[in-house]
Amino acid sequence: MHRDSHLQSPPSGWTPLVLGIGVSWLLYYWTQICRRPRLVCSGPLRQFLESHCPVVMEKFCPTFWCSGGRLQTIVRVILASKPHVSYRNEVLRTEDGGQISLDWMDNDESPHFPDPASRPTIILLPGLTGNSHQSYILHLVRRATSDGYRCVVFNNRGFGGEKLLTPRTFCAANTDDLARGIDHVHSCLPAAPLVAVGVSLGGMMLLNYMATTGHRSRLCAALVFSAPWNVFVSTASLEQPLNYLLFNHSLATTLRTTVNKFRDVIGRDLDVDAILQSRSIREFDERYTSIVFGYGSCDDYYRAASPHDKLRTITTPVLCLNAADDPFSPGEALPLDDASSHPSVALLVPAHGGHIGFLEGLFPSDNRYMNRVFSQFLGAAFQQCDELRNITKNGLNNLLN
Repeated sequence: MHRDSHLQSPPSGWTPLVLGIGVSWLLYYWTQICRRPRLVCSGPLRQFLESHCPVVMEKFCPTFWCSGGRLQTIVRVILASKPHVSYRNEVLRTEDGGQISLDWMDNDESPHFPDPASRPTIILLPGLTGNSHQSYILHLVRRATSDGYRCVVFNNRGFGGEKLLTPRTFCAANTDDLARGIDHVHSCLPAAPLVAVGVSLGGMMLLNYMATTGHRSRLCAALVFSAPWNVFVSTASLEQPLNYLLFNHSLATTLRTTVNKFRDVIGRDLDVDAILQSRSIREFDERYTSIVFGYGSCDDYYRAASPHDKLRTITTPVLCLNAADDPFSPGEALPLDDASSHPSVALLVPAHGGHIGFLEGLFPSDNRYMNRVFSQFLGAAFQQCDELRNITKNGLNNLLN
């Protein structure tokens, strides 16, 4: 009995060693991982954000047991809850015979903005294969409605529950459908200030829309989360073996499922069986997206879709949140130099956060960093709309002069 007890006792010095490792890790975590995000923009825009959106000056402390980019991305999906949201659906027809699905949360019970005609309105753009029922969209809608705003979720063709009427679904470079949706919302609510929020591929579409429309944009401001800025860099990252297994393969599977669902329509113009052989996002874009949208090659499509070299034509004030360790949009792809002096574009870059992750706290909750940025920036954009407009207008005039 004495011998068994002796064999089961921990080695001498074991407890101090564990304590030492724990203390060292906590010290490293607090000094090296918990850091204030980098804010890259022009001076006047920086002053505006620091004054009216103080979350940009806070330290971001990612959940210590999943601080890495891949873990942040995966754990967010595992822990995601889906709050109930009741939408009012509207389907818009397009000039080419297609249709777009808009899901409205009118928020008619809003105590902050009781007049529906002037109630601030947010257009939300989900990511690749996403729609209005994605967990991150639902939480943003809930946060926005609690702040008193109206929300409209823009669903890409075939992803909002409506029938696909043409072979086209979505394309990050083609913003015709998005412009149709934004113009429609604006025409319905001409007195309501309008802000758009894009997530991942939705962020790319939004950036490309603002770059294409310039001063003609209907938006008073925009917010972008985890957008891939350079599709070539993003594709190379997602084709790394581990990222392929964790992310690329499953997204390609979802894309194939969508094509197979609408094979009768898509098959009118394309070889569906060849598309269904795609085993990565790039293969899917080579066999479907670039062809159906008329690009000469997949590289041509990726050049057109990448917003990293289009900042000069963006005049709408926009805040972009990108984690430096995002496996979908690595830090080296961010246009930091161009944004550093841009009067309208601000990049907020925490060292950690992954792709749409930004989890914090011992037990991550829905009140995560991304949602606080969302709430504070929208509040600033709506409440200080004239100040923000003047900052960007004066900055653009100075650039021209």
